[in-house]
Amino acid sequence: MAEVDWRRDRLGSAERGDNPLVLARVRSGFVVLGDTQFLPGYCLLLRSPRVTHLSDLGPTERREFLFEMSLIGEAVERVCRPRGLRRVNYEIAGNSDPFVHAHVIPRYEW
Repeated sequence: MAEVDWRRDRLGSAERGDNPLVLARVRSGFVVLGDTQFLPGYCLLLRSPRVTHLSDLGPTERREFLFEMSLIGEAVERVCRPRGLRRVNYEIAGNSDPFVHAHVIPRYEW
């Protein structure tokens, strides 16, 4: 049987332990490095178990996901500030991958 590329199912591969970009398992999902580091420190929070819309989560789960997203941003701030970090942007889009995930995007002076 051929091995499936982890990029075809980023969340499923994280859940199986096959995603090489997983940094940590947190209560609401997986913290992963962005596979394209267009800006150093770019990370995502992949919601696990999988849901399609943020509104599919109950109030407690939604707060947990958003709070953990903010903690990832705080960690990125601490690590990237010496490299000229100006701020961290957060984005939950859902256009390409049909499951809830949040982008944590460092923005630099340069």
